[in-house]
Amino acid sequence: MSNRAPTNGTRFTRAQIAAEIARLAGEISRDHEDGVVLVGVLKGALPFLADLMRALTVVPEIDFLSISPYRAGSGRVRLMMDLRTDINSRAVVLVDDVVDTGLTLAFLLSELATRGPASLDVCTLFDKVSRRLAPVPLRYRGFPVADQYLIGFGLDHEGRYRDTHDVVAVDRERLVKDPDSAVSLLYPDARAQIGREG
Repeated sequence: MSNRAPTNGTRFTRAQIAAEIARLAGEISRDHEDGVVLVGVLKGALPFLADLMRALTVVPEIDFLSISPYRAGSGRVRLMMDLRTDINSRAVVLVDDVVDTGLTLAFLLSELATRGPASLDVCTLFDKVSRRLAPVPLRYRGFPVADQYLIGFGLDHEGRYRDTHDVVAVDRERLVKDPDSAVSLLYPDARAQIGREG
């Protein structure tokens, strides 16, 4: 488990993220010398999964699934896209960008467990442990984070900011009012352009 945090409390840099992914990949490789199926939760986990699989020292099999967003009050989510891989008797690691309440993750673990994997573990880059409502086991845990609104490196706001290398904590209300308010935080070229225009 990592105790590292962003240097200023609000930003995780590309170098910090890469170092954390290398550590997680090392743990997964050590535990699964005979191979592993990495299951990414779309869309947020895509950048994390891509870097994670490249950092492994074992050859993984990759698959994806997608679920509807968890809606407060409804108490349920549903599978939108299922695996194509048969995970029966296979070692499986479910890869997600962030674990929040744990409700969605609990649903996925329950669903995948019915398919008879030899093992089923979770790897997450960010863990908002203070938000947890459902107890879920996190074998491979990256950065523990406070209850902050994070964007970047797969974590989006209305479909934006997934493509950045860094992750920053932002004021969600401000972002709702002005979706461009985080551009200068996450896109260096845009910051330089804004400086020239100012």
